[in-house]
Amino acid sequence: MTSAGPGRPRSQQPSRPGATARDEILDAAAELFTTHGFANTSTRSIADAVGIRQSSLYHHFKTKDDILEDLLEGTVLGGLKFARAVADLPPGEGTPGGRLHAVALYDGTQLCSSRWNLGILYHLPETRGGRFARFLADRQELRNLYGELGAAVSPAGPAAASGNPGDLAFRLVESLVNLRADGLATSESPLQAADAGLILCGLAEELPAIREQSAVLIGQLG
Repeated sequence: MTSAGPGRPRSQQPSRPGATARDEILDAAAELFTTHGFANTSTRSIADAVGIRQSSLYHHFKTKDDILEDLLEGTVLGGLKFARAVADLPPGEGTPGGRLHAVALYDGTQLCSSRWNLGILYHLPETRGGRFARFLADRQELRNLYGELGAAVSPAGPAAASGNPGDLAFRLVESLVNLRADGLATSESPLQAADAGLILCGLAEELPAIREQSAVLIGQLG
């Protein structure tokens, strides 16, 4: 038996990605929540998947809800940080279409490249309560930033009749969660979702230039 630190005995060598036992717990919980369901996963099963005692898990997380909160936060914080940076750019640095495309592409890539498809947990009944207010507030802020960026785009296509193109882009990006759940997501899916948002705004002819601007922004801020 190896030791994971004072008071945290481990029954086996670490077998999960992560620099700390906390990271390994999150990875195990992410796998179990997305494959067996949140309600059907116990803290004991998470501890067993990591190779630690259940009591040791409580050294890092007091409840299963605390684990879920950390996982949910991780799905939005990267995209939110990037969207804030794009929204704070000075006027004239990137076109409105380039900015919106960059945020959608970056956010969609985060959702599709994570080890586990945690976006499917968004619609759990448990996440609607006040317990997860921080996650819900961050997700709403991200959606609002999409809206602000989209408000600067002048839609001429189907998006003109569907409201703010930023909100349309947000919905397209989050649809990648279901695409991934169905086993249909590919490495090109985030780009396709970002492109679709701009095409529906009537900006298909400008898409090559928008893509170039988007890549520059991601290279600078990502």
